[in-house]
Amino acid sequence: MNRSRIRPPAVAGMFYPAEIRELRRMVKQYLAEAEDTGTDPRAVIGPHAGFVYSGPVAGSAYKQLEGQWDSIRRVVLLGPSHHVPLRGLAAGCATAFETPLGLVPVDQEAVTELLRFSQVRVMDAAHEPEHSLETHLPFLQSVLEDFSIVPLVVGDTEPEAVCEIIDWFADRSDTLMAVSSDLSHYHDYESARRLDEATSRAIEDLNPDAIQFEQACGRIPIQGLLLHAQRHNLKARTVDLRNSGDTAGPRDRVVGYGAYVFS
Repeated sequence: MNRSRIRPPAVAGMFYPAEIRELRRMVKQYLAEAEDTGTDPRAVIGPHAGFVYSGPVAGSAYKQLEGQWDSIRRVVLLGPSHHVPLRGLAAGCATAFETPLGLVPVDQEAVTELLRFSQVRVMDAAHEPEHSLETHLPFLQSVLEDFSIVPLVVGDTEPEAVCEIIDWFADRSDTLMAVSSDLSHYHDYESARRLDEATSRAIEDLNPDAIQFEQACGRIPIQGLLLHAQRHNLKARTVDLRNSGDTAGPRDRVVGYGAYVFS
């Protein structure tokens, strides 16, 4: 594989361990501690903060994929842009994403097909520093085997534009949709709980209009997924809802994390 077209890890050693054995141990622990709800998800939403903070909640989302290693061959991974302003959705030129656990190939054929949509363009600069997609990969690598990804960084766009992309994969039974989003940011513990519970109700009700800017950094991809779920008779379920005050931080300024499955 051409190394020049491999997207190297940007936040290994910061958001999660760069050492293979420590990363594998950490993710395995989060998955082991999570509850298996017996769901076979068509889509998941999970957080993307440093693993000591959000890893237990991400483990709750990806626990639901255990046992599906032979049926999921493609993951469409959508997360917000934290570093580069952009309109629409950004694909990239990478042939694979790298983590300490190895390489995850990009479904280049699917990416090429998506470039026919006016809201999708190639923008490697949006992917290079971005953690919202990368932090999901060690979990995917731990529960799936032979799979590829369609990585899309979502910028300023309409939820309908995201829904259109998700709809394009709707009849592909081997494809999982994964949206990366944290919830409320830097409120006190009780205020954050109220906000995040409201967000969870909106997700379970498939009500994208009820999710405001301050409720989720990945609000737009979440809203796009909710529109898709409305149209394809998917049901959403909250499998975990915590914040950094529950996991590894103080309670005066917390960040919320939720894990959701759609089936």
